[in-house]
Amino acid sequence: MSLGSPADLRWEEANSRYLKASLAWLRARLRTVTDGAADISQEAGEAPVREGGRRRGRRGRAVELPPRAPDDYPRAFRPTTGAVPDGADLDTLAAARQKAAALDGTAPPALLQLAERFGLTDFERDVLLLATAPAVDPAMGAAIAAAHGDSQASAPTFALALRLFDEARWDVLSPTRPLRRWRLVEAAPAPAQPLLTAPLCADDRIANLVRGLNHLDGRLASVLEPVADAAPGIASPASLRNAEDSVAEAAFADSPDGRSPVVHLIGSDADSAALVAVRAFARLGRELYRLRAGLLLRGGQDPDTVALLWHRESLLLPVALFLDGTDADPDDPAQASAIRRLLSRTGGPVVLAARDVWPVDGRAGAVVDVAVPPPDEQRALWAAATGLEPAGAPTALSSQFRLGLPALHRIAAAHRPDALAPDEAEARLWVACRSAVRPRLEALAQRIVPRARWDDLVLPRQQMDMLRRMAGQVRHGAAVFGDWGFGERTHRGQGVTALFCGPSGTGKTFASEVLAHELGLDLYRVDLSAVVSKYIGETEKNLRRVFDAAECGGSLLLFDEADALFGRRSEVQDSHDRYANIEVSYLLQRMEAYRGVAVLATNLRAALDPAFLRRLRFVVEFPVPGEEERRRLWAAAFPDAVPRDDDLDLGLLADLPATGAAIQAIALSAAFAAAAAGRPVDTAMLVGAARAEFRKLDLPMAVLAGEAP
Repeated sequence: MSLGSPADLRWEEANSRYLKASLAWLRARLRTVTDGAADISQEAGEAPVREGGRRRGRRGRAVELPPRAPDDYPRAFRPTTGAVPDGADLDTLAAARQKAAALDGTAPPALLQLAERFGLTDFERDVLLLATAPAVDPAMGAAIAAAHGDSQASAPTFALALRLFDEARWDVLSPTRPLRRWRLVEAAPAPAQPLLTAPLCADDRIANLVRGLNHLDGRLASVLEPVADAAPGIASPASLRNAEDSVAEAAFADSPDGRSPVVHLIGSDADSAALVAVRAFARLGRELYRLRAGLLLRGGQDPDTVALLWHRESLLLPVALFLDGTDADPDDPAQASAIRRLLSRTGGPVVLAARDVWPVDGRAGAVVDVAVPPPDEQRALWAAATGLEPAGAPTALSSQFRLGLPALHRIAAAHRPDALAPDEAEARLWVACRSAVRPRLEALAQRIVPRARWDDLVLPRQQMDMLRRMAGQVRHGAAVFGDWGFGERTHRGQGVTALFCGPSGTGKTFASEVLAHELGLDLYRVDLSAVVSKYIGETEKNLRRVFDAAECGGSLLLFDEADALFGRRSEVQDSHDRYANIEVSYLLQRMEAYRGVAVLATNLRAALDPAFLRRLRFVVEFPVPGEEERRRLWAAAFPDAVPRDDDLDLGLLADLPATGAAIQAIALSAAFAAAAAGRPVDTAMLVGAARAEFRKLDLPMAVLAGEAP
């Protein structure tokens, strides 16, 4: 509503003059009704009391008014254009009121704008003035009570309005008419009291508006919050500008029902969607408010009430609604119903941020995709936000982290690298990015702090070379897909995915830890027992949570024992087979679209479908260590601080076909034995620990030289 600005004193003065003139005119009207009420009271007191009468006096007496000719009715029911007791006539006051409404150079008074915006008739406008009057001028209560002929009845009623104003219509009471439909006025009838005589008052929001105070309805303050530009001073890159253009164009497109279409902002980053929306509506001169979908249920607000009040606000203020549904679950009936009811019943410009398009009943819609900026744009944004050379930290950060502009701006503002060396600035920004994008996977994955290095990993040269190639592709992905143009040819397969296969204990998890440490990533071991569900559709939902949480980068996902979930797809023989294949197909799609680093670890490569293997960038075989690798593993089995006997022969066990995990377990067991005995680790302790480990694994142990079988 284009009310004058709070600083526009001319409009405030004009609105005040019009309101004073309107109240003076209303007092004159009330005085005419007061005189008529006195006439009625006097005549009613003289009327005979009749048994069975349908009308009663204030003390319960039945009263029947005698029939009258039209000219004999009291003045309350006559045209009110004559003189009033104090000498002022209604025509003069009405002219003064009309003159106050026509001040040139300012917006119309608030009451007239309300009438125009909500389509009020002159009678409905005057009813709204009557209902607002006691809130604007407390002295009006006495005048209204006098008009009622009852000192206690200081609130106006519809019955009084019907007697008071010209061109009165009974349909003003209809719930479909603007006064009640938009809750501009409220009637609170007592039990068994007709609506016609119920006390009438203006809604507080509307009463304040008539006085010239235009602010957001306080009942919406508990569920709405203003949205500010989250990246001030940084211009939107091309990808976001295109989205802003689409939102601004779609928000006020023509619609069959006259309401603005619901603009769906599709993406996983709610902050980026909010930035697009706030900048798009800033062009249109509208302020954006956020409503989190969860508050529709948890906040105790009725979606229908929120829908009505917001629709009213959109007619009173230059505002737009940002409904944040990125964390909402479309499969939750309660959430889905609340969001659909709100969108279908409200009006004004609305944008819905969600991961998928939500159905909206009876309202047009438009879809705009909002993705985080691609690596080349992120590199330019990092350079602009930090002042660093694009070829340095901005390139490294953009190659690994997929951040929206708001998150990027927050990190850059909190870690200004002005006084730091480039390497130190990059290290600090890297740590800050890892913390900012750390996924919420506590229920589905175990976070492992990577400490292992290349020197700790013992593998044949071929496997080591493949792992180093993996690390190199992660580091240089932005250059190859972005600067060299490979990303324009495909939008899938830009992440690095690998299968680590081999017997248990051969170093698959350890190699993942080495990669995570080398690349500066967090390592998450996905708990497949928590992901796989016997309920149809639950496994896909859990997988989606894993990938969505990790899609911002900064993490290496390790799916251990992957053959339990990603086994050979079966021929469809029943519904369980069909849904099992759907789960695998969903995983294949997410793996292809995933832009991060994901490792699948399995003991049985043969259990995996070849179609699945083709979608992986790397397949690394982890063999049982040979003699050379075992000697290296035994040499590094004990930390330097462990006390060792001079005759400890680590090479004695090199011939045993032990995996790296088994060797580490034997060394740990021998260390505990030495600690319990209070002396250094010796050969006997080591052999005893080895026998116990092989017995636990149900494996034969060759006879060692000098030892009894």
